[in-house]
Amino acid sequence: MVTDTEATGIFSVIRERRSVRNYTGREVPDGALRAIIAAGVQAPNALGLQPWRFVVVKDRGLMRRASDYCKPILVEKIGEESRPGMEGFLAALRDPGYSIFYNAPVLVLVLGAREVVSSVLDCTLCAENMMLAAWALGIGSCWVGSAALVQQNPDLLAALKVPDDHQIVAPLIFGYPAPLPPKPGRREPRITWVP
Repeated sequence: MVTDTEATGIFSVIRERRSVRNYTGREVPDGALRAIIAAGVQAPNALGLQPWRFVVVKDRGLMRRASDYCKPILVEKIGEESRPGMEGFLAALRDPGYSIFYNAPVLVLVLGAREVVSSVLDCTLCAENMMLAAWALGIGSCWVGSAALVQQNPDLLAALKVPDDHQIVAPLIFGYPAPLPPKPGRREPRITWVP
């Protein structure tokens, strides 16, 4: 069981964690990345199958290639949907200097085994553990879902060493946060109690 002090710390990490989209140039040590992944694999998973696998990418040139591949696809998809409030993001995507990885020093792909039915859910739980563990270590993170578009590019998949029998579930970036704006508030949860 967890002590009251530990519980307070856990709830604090959950409450304060946020998506970080602005990083310093400081590299994340391999030991910290191993600790983050070790926390990830403690996640609940159906039947104990543990369908995850991880690719750690520190090659910024490869991250740039992946970003440059994804940006025009995103521009087209967002343009077709024409949702209000997306103009700023569309402008950023059209900027050649913009990276969907926000210049983070490391990308970790959480891969799920294709043959495991619960793979996406299991790897999602794993990814959340990883992001919470990172925050507890003073490391920021962000789930860059649009990076999963690289699955459409066999050359990038090969460069990223994604095996054919796995899919990208959670593209997570990690790095030390640069100064951040205040965290946006959360709405009160809608709860229905059934006695």
